[in-house]
Amino acid sequence: MTPTRSLLRQRDGHHARVTFEELFFDLVYVFAVTQLSHLLLHHLGWMGVAETTVLWFAVWLGWQYTCWLTNWFDPETPHIRALLFLSMLAGLLMAASIPRAFGDAGLLFAGSYATMQVGRAAFIVGSLPRSHALAANYRRILGWMLIAAAFWLAGGLAEHEHRLLLWALAVACEYISPMLGFPLPGLGRSRTRDWTIEGGHLTERCQLFVIVALGETVLASGVALSEAEVWTPALLLALLTTFVSTLGLWWLYFGTSGKTATDVITHAEDPGRMGASFHYVHAILVGGVIVAAVGHDLVMAHPPSVPGAAQAAAVVAGPILFLLGCALYKRIVTRAWPNSHLVGALALLGVALASGQMSLLTLGALVAAILLAVSLWERWTCAAALAPPHSSLH
Repeated sequence: MTPTRSLLRQRDGHHARVTFEELFFDLVYVFAVTQLSHLLLHHLGWMGVAETTVLWFAVWLGWQYTCWLTNWFDPETPHIRALLFLSMLAGLLMAASIPRAFGDAGLLFAGSYATMQVGRAAFIVGSLPRSHALAANYRRILGWMLIAAAFWLAGGLAEHEHRLLLWALAVACEYISPMLGFPLPGLGRSRTRDWTIEGGHLTERCQLFVIVALGETVLASGVALSEAEVWTPALLLALLTTFVSTLGLWWLYFGTSGKTATDVITHAEDPGRMGASFHYVHAILVGGVIVAAVGHDLVMAHPPSVPGAAQAAAVVAGPILFLLGCALYKRIVTRAWPNSHLVGALALLGVALASGQMSLLTLGALVAAILLAVSLWERWTCAAALAPPHSSLH
């Protein structure tokens, strides 16, 4: 058994930095995000949306549980570093099989993912003495990972319709069980107050994943431009609109509330519960960015074309999801609903309903304009809140 002290992060009261090992691990998720956006791009029907949603939650949960691991345990120690790199290999196999996960690579996807989730928890259970505060928590986590793994593997062996249902149940096991404290007969349940987390590290890891997802929106625009035989005025305008949309997404997340999240988690009465809520919301928020990348692909591919209903929905749905996820995020951080985000989401919904015979370029331009307007509104709101009270001279 490895000495516990040598594995744990040393808490010295300062912000725990994100290590190079963690950044290296995230490279797999750059690939995974690209795989998901391309899968959705080529399967825009309801079934494609359902499949991509299930796979996205698997990708997110694999990253999320690793994020909590490196919040508690030091990634620079040889044992945790080795665990990260083995998880990275399993994650690479998982990401590579995403396009055929609901075809002939279902068992490969399920097996690599379940190996990563179960293996991580089993390693920590074997490394901690039973008396350690985190040991009981990881025994419960291991129990739920094994339950979920049964659904993952059964789904990998099942036919398509049954696979989707079984994998949805597996996602529910991993996503909902932390909300309930990983309850298991004979093992009880965990309390979030026992999850001593470092708020700065947790928020920075989430912020870095948002950057990974935003990179896909930039990549979608850049690749489409580089592959075009002729750079027409419509194509260049499409590039401008998709760039402004990406800028709006970045501004709304990083420009108005990113710096306050660390303090909120650190000084919360129950940092563990706050951190868990933070992660739950980011699954929606980052999912919106991935769908937005699909919209950018569509706008760049055929700017003058009139989209079908599924294409128009894809262009608008990503920003709507992002605004709703970002609104929930800011509700957690500031304890207030940002009116700008809610109005922006309604405006985008109105654009989708009124799209009619709009071209993809026009639709993309309206989305970009709304995101920019919401960004400016939110910036003005934040500036007004931080302004010193007016005092009159007597």
